Amino acid sequence: MNNDTDIQLSGPFRVTDASGRNHEIKSIRIFDEGYGIIDVYVDFNAAIGKERLYADKVLIGHILARLRQIGYVGPDFGHGDLGLQDDKLIVLEAPEEFNAFASSKGWKNLVEEFADEFPDDSAASDGPGTVSSSKLDALKNKFKA
Repeated sequence: MNNDTDIQLSGPFRVTDASGRNHEIKSIRIFDEGYGIIDVYVDFNAAIGKERLYADKVLIGHILARLRQIGYVGPDFGHGDLGLQDDKLIVLEAPEEFNAFASSKGWKNLVEEFADEFPDDSAASDGPGTVSSSKLDALKNKFKA
């Protein structure tokens, strides 16, 4: 965990998976900024091996219960990119409704930040949490310069 870029949402707690095994979770965290879709990192104290805990509905239910205990209100999560799953880590992809909760914890939505740079572009947004291809092209050109 990098304290410069991470926001810790929860400290240690214990969960049970669908097989009845206990697991010690070290923390739940997110990066401090992002582009609309938030990956939620669940760090375990011990290696979970090749178990597919990111798909274990009972375990994910316990993690969501912990998040709801600390203020999250919204739908359940799905698992994140399979390439992000690791030996002591599962990554969950939060729905858009999680953004308000994350913002209350200090998360910065970079889509909104860059929207300020294009205030006269009425076609810049295709809806909440999305950016049009013209806006992304303008942003890419900005960074090339």
